[in-house]
Amino acid sequence: MAVFGLRNEFELHKDVKDATMHQEQSTGKPRPRVSAAQVARACGVSTATVSYVFNGKPGVSPVVRRHVIETANELGYRSPLTAAKHNRSLTRVVGLIVPSMLNYMHMHWAQAIIDAAAEEGFDVFVSTTGDDPERLAHVAASMAARNVDGVISTGGMRLDARIHGTLGAARIPVVNLSRTVEHADASFIGIDDAQAASELMGHVLGHGVTKVATVIGPRFSTASATREAAFIDTAVAHDVPIPGRWRVSTRLHRGGGRIAAVELLADPDDRPEAIVCGSDEVALGVIEHAVVNGIDIPGELIVVGSDGLARSRSPLLGLTTIVQPVVEMATTAFRVLLERITEPGTPARTVICPHQLHIGTSCGCHPEDFNALAAR
Repeated sequence: MAVFGLRNEFELHKDVKDATMHQEQSTGKPRPRVSAAQVARACGVSTATVSYVFNGKPGVSPVVRRHVIETANELGYRSPLTAAKHNRSLTRVVGLIVPSMLNYMHMHWAQAIIDAAAEEGFDVFVSTTGDDPERLAHVAASMAARNVDGVISTGGMRLDARIHGTLGAARIPVVNLSRTVEHADASFIGIDDAQAASELMGHVLGHGVTKVATVIGPRFSTASATREAAFIDTAVAHDVPIPGRWRVSTRLHRGGGRIAAVELLADPDDRPEAIVCGSDEVALGVIEHAVVNGIDIPGELIVVGSDGLARSRSPLLGLTTIVQPVVEMATTAFRVLLERITEPGTPARTVICPHQLHIGTSCGCHPEDFNALAAR
């Protein structure tokens, strides 16, 4: 009932907005600067509510927030406080950079960020890079040219800080999600990749295997590189060295996993007993290739992943994996970005979200060992 009441109140004030817009149409002259009070009258809300909306403050419902933004855009309102802070008006658009939409992890992060942004009245401009450094630089320049209010990036490259230079020059804050970038003034949201990888490898080694391979994403990704280092260090600590030929870097999707599997499983007399992957999608690609070629999972080959997507953890697939809190990470990334948008002096910070080891059957454990996460 509250929503219907609110709509009726909006209708009562529609004539105010129409009259303001008619002034410009009838005279042909630019209308005078629109005040927050005029927006408030047109919306049927208080001036304080308009201020809350345009400064990213809580306490305003999504319905009211959207109505205020739409009305302000129609009237041509620009917040003076925002302009003073940024020397530009908010566009209410943030950028999201992802390597690819072929990886379900990126898709889920993107959707959660879009949902969080919508709650605050922001749209999201999504662009993919294919993990190409030149494409990444181009995307950053494009987002700066479009004057986005901030950027969340899951496609950062460890030693390539060009996007931070480009966006920093335009005073556009950046939050890195999952991957960090060295020498960049940007917040980071992720998990403890080293700890998570060590726990995963430790569980696999607990099954008594001595011939282990690792498959990760591109090593210019700090998440992939950190996981690989922890996999190797943990194996060595258990007196199970991993030979160089069994340390594979590939693309972060199922196709990349299949390519890695072709390389690792080509010789029946020289195969690993376990393949520890830095991504669920990569692990699923490995499993697909193994099954097609008659290799039993987990009887002949243990395969585990990292990400913990719901479909990977389903009883149908039964993947043992590290669960990352996808929605929590995405919403935290947007919240931290919003802080830096509304308060430009806010320093960059790091937020480490909790992970969890999910035990499926792909590692050789029994179905009854499924934990409660399988049902989520």
